[in-house]
Amino acid sequence: MLVMKLPKEQKDQLAARIQQYFELERSETIGSIAAEQLLDFMIQEIGPHVYNHAIQDARKAVLEKMQTLEDELYALEKRVVTKRG
Repeated sequence: MLVMKLPKEQKDQLAARIQQYFELERSETIGSIAAEQLLDFMIQEIGPHVYNHAIQDARKAVLEKMQTLEDELYALEKRVVTKRG
């Protein structure tokens, strides 16, 4: 299972954003512990899906770059003329 550990500063910022979301969008107040628990839950549940999507995007980008590189290598090939005699 993918375990993602965020730096404390980043986790605190994200928890604060969750608190702001609840306040602004839902008119609810949640504490920092509840926000951190929600963040941990979301990372655990959604994290692997986001991670896999990012891997698929990276794979696609690498394959596109490899195709471009292959095309450039073919363009560098020199024409070979054979003499028949």
